[in-house]
Amino acid sequence: MTGSDVPPSFRLAYVPGVTPTKWVRIWNERLPDVPLALVGVSATEAFGALRAREADAGFVRLPVDGTDLSAIPLYTETTVVVVPKDHLVAAVEEVSTEDLADEIVLHPLDDVLGWETPPGRPAFERPATTADAIELVAAGIGVLLVPQSLARLHHRKDLTYRTVTDAPASRIALSWPEERTTDLVEEFIGIVRGRTVNSTRGRPPTPPQPKQRKAAAGKAGAGKSGGGKAGAKGGGKPTGKNARGGSAAPKAGNRGKPRRRP
Repeated sequence: MTGSDVPPSFRLAYVPGVTPTKWVRIWNERLPDVPLALVGVSATEAFGALRAREADAGFVRLPVDGTDLSAIPLYTETTVVVVPKDHLVAAVEEVSTEDLADEIVLHPLDDVLGWETPPGRPAFERPATTADAIELVAAGIGVLLVPQSLARLHHRKDLTYRTVTDAPASRIALSWPEERTTDLVEEFIGIVRGRTVNSTRGRPPTPPQPKQRKAAAGKAGAGKSGGGKAGAKGGGKPTGKNARGGSAAPKAGNRGKPRRRP
């Protein structure tokens, strides 16, 4: 099989917490002949996967290194604190970082909030992953601040979460290698941005279909025949009539008739 015979495909990377289901469904409706493969990556691995061509585009967490990657910011996530269901925080709707000053706040190595200084008291050791930190929260060792999507991803029946009003927030973006902005990448950008199926941005205009060409030809022919009718009308109008309805030809003959002498 030659390179030109390989059917097109599209690989989409996504970080934990992102649910690409909606966009994948629209892609499958619009491009049923181009399979879309999902590639799950960690937040730290996402950019390497794009650069290594392991994915054509990906949902990542900002910031993005703009030297070789393009990005379109999509939305900002709510930050929440994950606590046991019997914790005091569970009794309120939202809290501030100040309310957590006396809590042990776990700070996993794969944290995506980019804290300068996390609130509360630090644990003796940083958990390796968010999943590990969730286990420690369930064991009553501390609390954890994460984007709401990660709290949902690691949901447990014995834990709950509440909004933190003044914590840093994580932003999700669509990113791809700048030098590889292919037609399929443009197609997916259009889907994410909500362009309709009839939008021609990033694609050549759709050529006229046979019925449209036939209709256009019919209109052109009608214009030509209409011009002929107008000519026939103008040419068929009597031009030899004078203002009184008499014929101009006999008048011309009178001018040539000799006058009688007295």
